[in-house]
This record gives sequence, structure tokens and C-alpha cells, in this order.
Amino acid sequence: MLKKPGGGFKCTLRGFNSSVHLCPLNAAPVPKWALIAVAVAVAVLLLLFLICIIKCCCSKKKPKKKEKVNLHSFSGPTAASLVRCAFSPPPLALGGEPRGSVVGVQLDLTAKRHLGTSRVLTLCAIPSQMKVGVKQAADLKAMDSGGTSDPYVIVYLTSDTKKKYETKVYRKTLNPVFNESFTFQVPQAEVPESTLVMQVYDFNRFAKHDIIGEVRLPLASVNLQRAIEQWSDLAAASKVEQEQLGEVCFSLRYVPSTGKLTVVVVEARKLKRMDSRGLSDPFVKVHLILNRKKWKKRKTSVKKNTLSPYFNEVFVFEVPFNQIQNVDLVISIWDHDKVTKNEQIGKLFLGCRATGNQLRHWSDMLSNPRRPVAQWHSLQAVDVVDKALGLKTHLKLPLPTR
Repeated sequence: MLKKPGGGFKCTLRGFNSSVHLCPLNAAPVPKWALIAVAVAVAVLLLLFLICIIKCCCSKKKPKKKEKVNLHSFSGPTAASLVRCAFSPPPLALGGEPRGSVVGVQLDLTAKRHLGTSRVLTLCAIPSQMKVGVKQAADLKAMDSGGTSDPYVIVYLTSDTKKKYETKVYRKTLNPVFNESFTFQVPQAEVPESTLVMQVYDFNRFAKHDIIGEVRLPLASVNLQRAIEQWSDLAAASKVEQEQLGEVCFSLRYVPSTGKLTVVVVEARKLKRMDSRGLSDPFVKVHLILNRKKWKKRKTSVKKNTLSPYFNEVFVFEVPFNQIQNVDLVISIWDHDKVTKNEQIGKLFLGCRATGNQLRHWSDMLSNPRRPVAQWHSLQAVDVVDKALGLKTHLKLPLPTR
């Protein structure tokens, strides 16, 4: 080992034929910019570390998105099988020959309202809206000579029979798969008295379409808190669909000594929709019929854009006591239209020739003189009431031609 001037050592390792040079410590000092760079890097790392800790500790967890509820498919061995999710109404009785079966419905009517059928269907939260899904039918009755049918389905609610939906026609099959859905706008007040009707028809190009069967589901009989899906057997279709025209409330008061008949038209509710926007402009006409001839009449003001108008209007008629037995009181509700002719929504009549609630109300008025008697009445079809009244018409003789 040799010591050289300048403080360094040179070591020679002869066995490995190499040498190692040792330099003095103060020969190459670290520059200042390198120290500054290292310090800055360390400070940045510490700052990032602190930011990560603060973010993890203080940040709030994001709420999880609500998952959509899906109805999974169901395929049973027979068409009468049921999948009970919310309720299981008794199967509809079959009339005569087997007509087949059709998928049932599912409901959810709390803050949201939804109808659907068995197969995958997503519940939607839309207020005052009801969605009906028609998925499939099975083992339908053969209506054609070839042993098949051309089925399609008509869906509607009894609260609004004018609005009907139809599926596509499926040719030559007894087990059609429709996979179609329809949306109804249903006010909450009408839900308890509405019935969902699903009618299966056989299409015929050159003759009247034949109805195979139907399923009726009263919405009031369903647990509306949950969705349901099921198969339902088809029943014989109702021959006459009773249309809901609405109800009217009025009071009657008769004073025999003065011969004054007081009619107070209070209000109406659940009237039939007459406008394209689903509303009406109702007013009430009050007629007195004497010996089957029109005698006196009054009418209320028009209430715009409503199916539940409030009138509270009073009409006084002079009817002598010796004529009260020959008088009929006719209450009719009309829809006002500025452009076209006013249309009648429905009507009813009271008197000694009336029946049911109308006769009872008239009898209560006569048996309680000077005392107002109020009652709700259901509107009836115009032609039915007119036929029962049997009004006498004035025939006009044709003038002789010259």
C-alpha cells in the first residue's frame, strides 16, 4: 500500500488483477440544487400523503343507487299454474269448453302505479299512471276450421271504456306470445271502482271478430302495495259492458200548502270523460214532466275542466198538490261544447213511476214535507231513461204539395 500526497489511497489487489481508488471525502461536495430538489420531493410526498389521509377520513360515502325490481320469467307445466307474489285471487270459472288461459297482472299503487304480466318487466315510478303488460296466452280455444285461431288481446279499464288498446294479431296459433305493454292514466280516486279487462279475440278478415274469452280483475280486490304475476283462466265474456257515467247529489223539498218544489243540485262526481284531454265541462238540466209532456226546465252554470263539479244551486218550481202525483223530475248532466252540440253524459228521473233509489227518494220527500232530503244517485244511459219516461212527441203533419 502506497501513500500518495493529497490524502488518497491506492490499493492494488494482485490476485484479482484490479485496483480500487479511494477519494478523499472533501474532494466532490454535493451541490445545493440537489439538496433543494430532494427536500422539495420529500415535501410533495408528505403533502400528498396528508391529502389522502384527510380525503379518506372526511369524505362521505355515496348512497347506493336503488336497484330496479325485475320480474323473472315463469314457465309452468300447465296454463293454469299460478305464481303468487302479492295475492292469489280464485281462478275464474270456465264456461263450457276450455277457452285457454292468459297471463295475469302485477300491480304497485302507492306513490307509483304499475301493472304488468309474467315475464321480465321493470316497475316504473310514475304517479297516476298504470302500465299493463300482455305477455302471452296458452291453450286457447280453436276458432278456425283448421283447428287454430288468429288471436289478439284488447285491454281497457271499466272506468274509461273509450280508451282501449289492442295487441298485434298472431296468425294460426293457440299459444301466442305478445310481449306488449300499454299505459293508462288513472286518477287515484277511480282506482277502487275500476276493473281491468283483458279480452282475447279471434281475428277474421271477412266477418265479425269472435271473442274467445276474457279476464276481469277488480283493482279494489288487489293488494296494491306489491306487484303480482299469475296465469288466469279465461272466462266467458260479458255480453253488456255497463259504462260508468258518474253520480249526482241533490236534495228535494216539497211544501204541500204552497205547492213549492225545491231542488238543490249540490255536486257530481266520477263523471264520464267527454273531452280529448280526459275531462268534461259539465252542467245540469232539471226538467219537470207533467203527464209525460215537458213542462218546466232550469239549468245550472257550466263548470270547466272537471269530472267532480260542485254546483250548490237552487231551483224552485210551483207544483200544485193535486198534480204532484203526475209529475216526473228529470235530472240530466251535459258536457258543454262551444264548437259542437252539447252532449248528454247521463240522466235519471224521479216520481211515482220511478223504481229503486229514485222512487225511494221521491217517497221520502213526500212523506217528510217541508224537510229537504238529499241523496246520491247513479247516472243512467240516456236511451234507457227516455224509454222508461215514454214522453209524448208532437208529430208534425207534412204540408200538402201544390
